Amino acid sequence: MADRTPLQIQLAAADRRPTPLDAFRLARADFLTGRRLDIQSLATRLGVNRVTLYRWVGTREQLLVEVVWALSKQTLDAEWARLESRPGPRVPELVGRFLHACWGQPGARRYLEHENELMMRLLTLTSHGFQPRLVTLLREKLADDIATGRIASPLPLDELAYATLRIAESFHYRPTITGEPADPDGATRVLAALLRP
Repeated sequence: MADRTPLQIQLAAADRRPTPLDAFRLARADFLTGRRLDIQSLATRLGVNRVTLYRWVGTREQLLVEVVWALSKQTLDAEWARLESRPGPRVPELVGRFLHACWGQPGARRYLEHENELMMRLLTLTSHGFQPRLVTLLREKLADDIATGRIASPLPLDELAYATLRIAESFHYRPTITGEPADPDGATRVLAALLRP
Protein backbone atom coordinates (compact mmCIF):
# COMPACT_ATOMS: atom_id res chain seq x y z
CA MET A 1 0.00 0.00 0.00
CA ALA A 2 1.30 3.46 -0.90
CA ASP A 3 2.20 5.96 1.77
CA ARG A 4 -0.88 7.67 3.09
CA THR A 5 -1.19 11.44 3.08
CA PRO A 6 -1.59 13.33 6.36
CA LEU A 7 -5.22 13.95 5.42
CA GLN A 8 -5.87 10.25 4.90
CA ILE A 9 -4.26 9.47 8.25
CA GLN A 10 -6.38 12.06 10.07
CA LEU A 11 -9.57 10.94 8.32
CA ALA A 12 -8.85 7.36 9.35
CA ALA A 13 -8.26 8.52 12.92
CA ALA A 14 -11.59 10.35 12.86
CA ASP A 15 -13.29 6.96 12.55
CA ARG A 16 -11.73 5.63 15.74
CA ARG A 17 -13.68 4.93 18.90
CA PRO A 18 -13.87 7.63 21.57
CA THR A 19 -11.55 7.45 24.55
CA PRO A 20 -11.51 8.82 28.10
CA LEU A 21 -9.33 11.65 26.80
CA ASP A 22 -12.04 12.56 24.29
CA ALA A 23 -14.49 12.74 27.19
CA PHE A 24 -12.12 15.02 29.08
CA ARG A 25 -11.65 17.30 26.06
CA LEU A 26 -15.38 17.56 25.49
CA ALA A 27 -15.99 18.29 29.19
CA ARG A 28 -13.27 20.95 29.15
CA ALA A 29 -14.82 22.59 26.09
CA ASP A 30 -18.22 22.55 27.83
CA PHE A 31 -16.74 24.09 30.96
CA LEU A 32 -15.01 26.87 29.02
CA THR A 33 -18.26 27.83 27.33
CA GLY A 34 -20.19 27.69 30.61
CA ARG A 35 -22.24 24.69 29.58
CA ARG A 36 -23.21 22.55 32.54
CA LEU A 37 -21.27 19.30 32.68
CA ASP A 38 -23.82 16.55 32.25
CA ILE A 39 -22.72 12.92 32.11
CA GLN A 40 -25.70 11.79 30.00
CA SER A 41 -25.13 14.57 27.46
CA LEU A 42 -21.40 13.80 27.26
CA ALA A 43 -22.09 10.08 26.81
CA THR A 44 -24.61 10.76 24.04
CA ARG A 45 -22.29 13.12 22.17
CA LEU A 46 -19.41 10.64 22.47
CA GLY A 47 -21.59 7.73 21.35
CA VAL A 48 -21.01 5.68 24.49
CA ASN A 49 -23.33 4.68 27.32
CA ARG A 50 -23.30 6.30 30.74
CA VAL A 51 -21.79 3.25 32.43
CA THR A 52 -18.80 3.42 30.11
CA LEU A 53 -18.40 7.13 30.70
CA TYR A 54 -18.63 6.72 34.48
CA ARG A 55 -15.99 4.00 34.27
CA TRP A 56 -13.76 6.38 32.28
CA VAL A 57 -14.15 9.61 34.26
CA GLY A 58 -15.82 8.78 37.54
CA THR A 59 -18.62 11.00 38.76
CA ARG A 60 -19.56 14.41 37.41
CA GLU A 61 -17.72 15.95 40.36
CA GLN A 62 -14.55 13.96 39.68
CA LEU A 63 -14.59 15.00 36.03
CA LEU A 64 -15.20 18.62 36.97
CA VAL A 65 -12.21 18.56 39.36
CA GLU A 66 -9.94 17.18 36.62
CA VAL A 67 -11.10 19.79 34.13
CA VAL A 68 -10.63 22.64 36.60
CA TRP A 69 -7.23 21.33 37.70
CA ALA A 70 -5.95 21.11 34.12
CA LEU A 71 -7.11 24.66 33.36
CA SER A 72 -5.80 25.97 36.68
CA LYS A 73 -2.37 24.43 36.20
CA GLN A 74 -2.17 25.81 32.67
CA THR A 75 -3.07 29.31 33.91
CA LEU A 76 -0.72 29.20 36.90
CA ASP A 77 2.19 27.97 34.79
CA ALA A 78 1.62 30.70 32.20
CA GLU A 79 1.34 33.45 34.83
CA TRP A 80 4.44 32.19 36.66
CA ALA A 81 6.41 32.35 33.41
CA ARG A 82 5.29 35.99 33.00
CA LEU A 83 6.45 36.78 36.54
CA GLU A 84 9.74 34.89 36.38
CA SER A 85 12.04 37.90 36.00
CA ARG A 86 9.99 40.22 38.17
CA PRO A 87 11.82 41.50 41.28
CA GLY A 88 10.42 40.91 44.75
CA PRO A 89 7.85 38.35 45.90
CA ARG A 90 5.99 36.78 42.99
CA VAL A 91 3.54 34.48 44.74
CA PRO A 92 1.09 37.22 45.84
CA GLU A 93 0.84 38.50 42.27
CA LEU A 94 0.57 34.93 40.93
CA VAL A 95 -2.38 34.23 43.21
CA GLY A 96 -4.09 37.51 42.30
CA ARG A 97 -3.65 36.94 38.59
CA PHE A 98 -4.96 33.40 38.92
CA LEU A 99 -8.08 34.52 40.78
CA HIS A 100 -8.69 37.27 38.22
CA ALA A 101 -8.32 34.70 35.44
CA CYS A 102 -10.90 32.44 37.11
CA TRP A 103 -13.46 35.22 37.34
CA GLY A 104 -12.53 36.61 33.92
CA GLN A 105 -13.06 33.40 31.98
CA PRO A 106 -16.77 33.28 31.01
CA GLY A 107 -17.26 29.55 31.55
CA ALA A 108 -15.47 29.49 34.89
CA ARG A 109 -17.36 32.60 35.96
CA ARG A 110 -20.66 30.90 35.16
CA TYR A 111 -19.73 27.99 37.43
CA LEU A 112 -18.52 30.31 40.17
CA GLU A 113 -21.71 32.37 40.00
CA HIS A 114 -24.22 29.53 39.66
CA GLU A 115 -22.51 26.65 41.45
CA ASN A 116 -20.28 28.48 43.93
CA GLU A 117 -21.03 26.19 46.86
CA LEU A 118 -20.30 23.09 44.78
CA MET A 119 -17.10 24.60 43.41
CA MET A 120 -16.01 25.63 46.90
CA ARG A 121 -16.64 22.12 48.22
CA LEU A 122 -14.90 20.38 45.32
CA LEU A 123 -11.89 22.66 45.22
CA THR A 124 -11.22 23.24 48.92
CA LEU A 125 -11.71 19.79 50.47
CA THR A 126 -8.64 17.57 50.41
CA SER A 127 -10.75 14.51 49.59
CA HIS A 128 -11.57 15.75 46.07
CA GLY A 129 -7.92 15.95 45.03
CA PHE A 130 -7.77 19.52 43.72
CA GLN A 131 -6.61 21.26 46.89
CA PRO A 132 -3.59 19.00 47.58
CA ARG A 133 -2.33 19.56 44.04
CA LEU A 134 -2.74 23.32 44.36
CA VAL A 135 -0.98 23.35 47.74
CA THR A 136 1.91 21.40 46.19
CA LEU A 137 2.15 23.84 43.28
CA LEU A 138 2.09 26.86 45.61
CA ARG A 139 4.69 25.19 47.81
CA GLU A 140 7.01 24.91 44.80
CA LYS A 141 6.51 28.59 43.91
CA LEU A 142 7.02 29.71 47.50
CA ALA A 143 10.18 27.58 47.73
CA ASP A 144 11.46 29.31 44.60
CA ASP A 145 10.71 32.77 46.03
CA ILE A 146 12.41 31.80 49.31
CA ALA A 147 15.46 30.31 47.57
CA THR A 148 15.94 33.51 45.55
CA GLY A 149 15.56 35.76 48.62
CA ARG A 150 12.24 37.23 47.50
CA ILE A 151 10.40 35.93 50.57
CA ALA A 152 11.56 35.21 54.12
CA SER A 153 9.32 33.34 56.53
CA PRO A 154 9.82 31.54 59.85
CA LEU A 155 6.99 29.15 58.93
CA PRO A 156 7.65 25.67 57.56
CA LEU A 157 7.06 25.63 53.82
CA ASP A 158 4.08 23.26 54.03
CA GLU A 159 2.28 25.56 56.49
CA LEU A 160 3.11 28.61 54.41
CA ALA A 161 1.69 27.02 51.25
CA TYR A 162 -1.46 25.90 53.05
CA ALA A 163 -2.01 29.33 54.61
CA THR A 164 -1.39 31.06 51.27
CA LEU A 165 -4.05 28.94 49.62
CA ARG A 166 -6.55 29.41 52.44
CA ILE A 167 -6.16 33.19 52.25
CA ALA A 168 -6.70 33.06 48.50
CA GLU A 169 -9.77 30.86 48.92
CA SER A 170 -11.30 33.17 51.51
CA PHE A 171 -11.30 36.03 49.00
CA HIS A 172 -12.25 33.83 46.04
CA TYR A 173 -15.30 32.23 47.67
CA ARG A 174 -16.66 35.37 49.34
CA PRO A 175 -19.96 35.04 47.44
CA THR A 176 -20.66 31.83 49.36
CA ILE A 177 -18.91 32.69 52.62
CA THR A 178 -20.16 36.26 53.19
CA GLY A 179 -22.45 37.06 50.26
CA GLU A 180 -20.01 39.72 49.05
CA PRO A 181 -18.32 39.76 45.63
CA ALA A 182 -15.04 37.90 45.16
CA ASP A 183 -11.97 40.08 45.75
CA PRO A 184 -8.82 38.86 43.95
CA ASP A 185 -7.10 42.19 44.66
CA GLY A 186 -7.77 41.77 48.38
CA ALA A 187 -6.05 38.38 48.28
CA THR A 188 -3.07 39.95 46.53
CA ARG A 189 -2.81 42.77 49.09
CA VAL A 190 -3.00 40.46 52.11
CA LEU A 191 -0.50 38.01 50.66
CA ALA A 192 1.85 40.83 49.66
CA ALA A 193 1.78 42.06 53.27
CA LEU A 194 2.56 38.58 54.61
CA LEU A 195 4.99 37.28 52.00
CA ARG A 196 7.84 39.75 52.18
CA PRO A 197 11.64 39.65 51.76
